[in-house]
Amino acid sequence: MFEKSTWIRLPRNVVVGHGVRDAVVEVVSDLHLEGQPLVVTSPTPREVAAEPMVADFEAAGVEPAVVTIETATFEAVERVIEVADETDPSYLIGVGGGKAIDIAKMASDHLEMGFLSVPTAASHDGIVSNRGSVPDGDTRHSVAAEPPLAVVADTGILAEAPWELTTAGCADIISNYTAVMDWRLAHRLKDVEYSEYAAALSEMTAEILVDNADLVRPGLEESAWIVTKALVSSGVAMSIAGSSRPASGAEHLFSHQLDRLAPGVALHGHQVGVGSILTAYLHGGEAGIWRDIRNALASIDAPTTASELGIDDDTVVEALATCHAIRDRYTILGDGMDERAAREVARKTGVIA
Repeated sequence: MFEKSTWIRLPRNVVVGHGVRDAVVEVVSDLHLEGQPLVVTSPTPREVAAEPMVADFEAAGVEPAVVTIETATFEAVERVIEVADETDPSYLIGVGGGKAIDIAKMASDHLEMGFLSVPTAASHDGIVSNRGSVPDGDTRHSVAAEPPLAVVADTGILAEAPWELTTAGCADIISNYTAVMDWRLAHRLKDVEYSEYAAALSEMTAEILVDNADLVRPGLEESAWIVTKALVSSGVAMSIAGSSRPASGAEHLFSHQLDRLAPGVALHGHQVGVGSILTAYLHGGEAGIWRDIRNALASIDAPTTASELGIDDDTVVEALATCHAIRDRYTILGDGMDERAAREVARKTGVIA
């Protein structure tokens, strides 16, 4: 007897394009959301996008509350919850890069109310996914949460974001290649639950970025359009899977370990990009796609070496050799790599000298 069932939560509206920041009030109306919103933002996005959006709400007769967070921490989540208790909003709006949206997402999950995602940088797939990521000391926690009710991504704003944030978003998407490889391997060897649909969507998203890497250039709205659509697709794949598996494998473990060993040196997306080069080699050796991944990253000016990350060779080798212990998730790394083997892989792929 067939007894399988699933519950997939996805954004109801995804609005992407030039000038769509002006449509936030309309999107809220289309969702039939009433009452006061609480806007969660950070300093620069507040000036660029949040304040004009608040003015639009005020013109429509709504008085939003605003909370500005400086860093992505669990204390910031608690701060948003405290402000929500004081202002009694009906829903939240995250305006900014990864930290503001992740904080809004996690706070809204705790408060059991919906939130809208209004990204100002195309830096990672958290703008639409059902997971939030927050640093805690020398580690980073990935926490399950509800995906946004809607995403409003203005390509004009995204194109003006620092270029390194866009390249980090691209690298995060390209790393889906190795995340899906790890997921399939875990399914074959450990009978981990697997979704063909989510895997195919995630893999296709990475292929789009690799195939169009030469079109991704600074300051172009077309580039912001390509990257944002890819980030949305990646987030949807995670919602379909009910986990981060479609977009997080050994390359993410590698990045998390770098966060411990060299905190704050490189962006998450850039770290997983380099990790994807290394783990793609482990999956396929000389005949694998690691060169395609490396070439695509280089084409968009994303780091492909330890030195470009700003991290020394020994730290990269240590991270690769030890990151398997970060979490109980089966990947190509298995129960860990010998340090000499890790160094050899890093040398063969050109990640270290």
